[in-house]
Amino acid sequence: MDKPQAAKEIILSLTERFQQDKSEEAGLSTRIHFKIEGHRGGEFTVRVKDREIEVKEGLHGEPLCIVKARDEVYENIEWGRENPQMALLFGKITLSNIPEILKFTAVFCSLKRFYESE
Repeated sequence: MDKPQAAKEIILSLTERFQQDKSEEAGLSTRIHFKIEGHRGGEFTVRVKDREIEVKEGLHGEPLCIVKARDEVYENIEWGRENPQMALLFGKITLSNIPEILKFTAVFCSLKRFYESE
């Protein structure tokens, strides 16, 4: 399997990295909008409900969190090349609901770990 490099590919890979057991433990039910600027990004809706994940292009429904970033910033954060807290502090990424995104990210295997374990 090719490692996703573009922000769009990384977001679409969430379906592969989703950990159902962790979502059940967390009782997670959420909808996140990703607004990623740049030619490798786009707008996406990720919904987690009843231990299922759905990733769609476009913005659908009412989100509990909106993530905004440039494509290269998002890619660097996902691959561990940039510290997410520093990116947030310096306004490189904006999150409308930090507690919600923390619950959300906890139910996914990180890119590095997922692709290094293959």
